[in-house]
Amino acid sequence: MLRELTESHYGPGDFIFREGDPTEYFHIVKTGTVKCVKSMPDGRECTLKMLMPGDLFCCDAAAFDGASHPGSAQPMGDVSILRMSKKSYFEMLRQNPNAALEVIKFLGGRLNESQEKIKDLALERADQRLASLLVDLATRSGVKDPNGIRLTMRLTRQDMATMVGVTTETVIRIMGRFKRDKLVSGTANRLVIYDLPGLKALAPTA
Repeated sequence: MLRELTESHYGPGDFIFREGDPTEYFHIVKTGTVKCVKSMPDGRECTLKMLMPGDLFCCDAAAFDGASHPGSAQPMGDVSILRMSKKSYFEMLRQNPNAALEVIKFLGGRLNESQEKIKDLALERADQRLASLLVDLATRSGVKDPNGIRLTMRLTRQDMATMVGVTTETVIRIMGRFKRDKLVSGTANRLVIYDLPGLKALAPTA
């Protein structure tokens, strides 16, 4: 399997793949952070999710049914990506039933994640959804800071807004409240979680 993996490097402004490209490879983030986005009919971009080191991605359903990529993958800074062709990946699964079972579990987890996101959008308040997002990012990519936990990615207010299903203005307002309550501090370039337990208490799914 390792012989079939190739490593590629990308930087700001690059695309790992674009919306509409054929799904030819499975990708794994080795270092850095990747943003998955989808273009909206009015020209805006919707951030679907953030990918961290170790995450497998390539729009799973599209890869299995032969469709094109429904979204684009963009690096947030310098990243290293491992990739394997679909042909090699499927051959590996045919030869390794245990690996195939793990992939089924992985896809099941993705489905559950999507269902939970739909439920959250329907039932939770905007501040709860934003708190859940910050807790998730702090858990997955945060590093210890003298004042708390610093997120290692540059996350714009628009990114946050599209990920939790609210307007940018709503995110600005809620983040202002979080800062006044001393839950977070900083800007998109350097966001620090002051009070992770406080955010967890606000986020029902955390």
